[in-house]
Amino acid sequence: MLKKLEVRYNENSYDILLRQDYSGLTARARAMNLSNRKVCVVTDTNIAPHHAADVVKSLEGAAEKVVVYSFPAGEASKNLDTVAGLYEFLIREGFDRNDVLAALGGGVVGDLTGFTAATYLRGIRFFQLPTSLLSMVDSSIGGKTGVDFRAYKNMVGAFYMPEFVYINTSVLKTLPEREYRSGFGEIIKHGLIRDNAFYAWLVENREKLMAIDLDLVTEMVYRSLLIKKEVVERDPKEKGERALLNFGHTLGHAVEKLKNFSLLHGECVCIGMAAALWISSARGNFSAAVRDEILKDIAAFFLPVSVGGLSGLELVAAAQKDKKMDAGQIKFILLKEIGKAYIDITVTKQEMEQACEFILERE
Repeated sequence: MLKKLEVRYNENSYDILLRQDYSGLTARARAMNLSNRKVCVVTDTNIAPHHAADVVKSLEGAAEKVVVYSFPAGEASKNLDTVAGLYEFLIREGFDRNDVLAALGGGVVGDLTGFTAATYLRGIRFFQLPTSLLSMVDSSIGGKTGVDFRAYKNMVGAFYMPEFVYINTSVLKTLPEREYRSGFGEIIKHGLIRDNAFYAWLVENREKLMAIDLDLVTEMVYRSLLIKKEVVERDPKEKGERALLNFGHTLGHAVEKLKNFSLLHGECVCIGMAAALWISSARGNFSAAVRDEILKDIAAFFLPVSVGGLSGLELVAAAQKDKKMDAGQIKFILLKEIGKAYIDITVTKQEMEQACEFILERE
């Protein structure tokens, strides 16, 4: 199954190509005129053993030289120290402004590589080769790059667009099961905020999607990207509507930080969505029965809707330090109904504390 999307950014655009192998990567890289250029494939220690050799082989057919830079896998590497190590590697390898970075990995690799590309020599080209379900549907589109700073998630970054994104969905078969499931957190989110029909399709096809039916998974990734593309194109720098994509992230990021990143991002988003669903239903947007049915659907994807070992007070305090704060006020994303989200800046501290009580597991 071959699919293609064009993402427009001001007067510029880039393509997202969806394939089930890397057979088209050489031709796409050649279109960048790399015959006398170097490419650095940036990856991590989990991904490199599985996919680096195939990618290098494909890119050697397009570039003069291909090198690989691998760093320890995990959120703990998403920092300025890792960026500094990559800077030094590029300098030693003689990379100039016309050379290229390739981000081969999940969201950590993509975010860190994009940030490095945006800042090395004041900006060089890069492209994305996402390998996790989460990065395919989330961080590979929209141009957000960045790293964590002293446990504050994504506090240092830039908006910087890739030359293209090449998604090979077959690599999902090498993902650990928990990481694959985590990606559904962002996909379910897309349905809840923008597309009731897509949400219903996900629930209906859950078993085949969880079993990685590649045709269905490729269709799912494509439809999820369509939703994010529509929002990002209208608001590329998150001045308004794009904030809807943060549904579940306000308290989700707080959970992620307070649990010291022991929970995966998609898992934390689901816990954050559960809190936002509680506030939405408490305000009368829909019934508790509708809320509980959505939570049941999320749990059927083996994703959490509650968390233990934390208190409501510390969750709210952590959320108030999030980068999404605006003049001291949290922008909360709530649902009017499935498929219709909105930005609300009137959520009170008391409502957040009550929502946190709802998602806390009882001893």
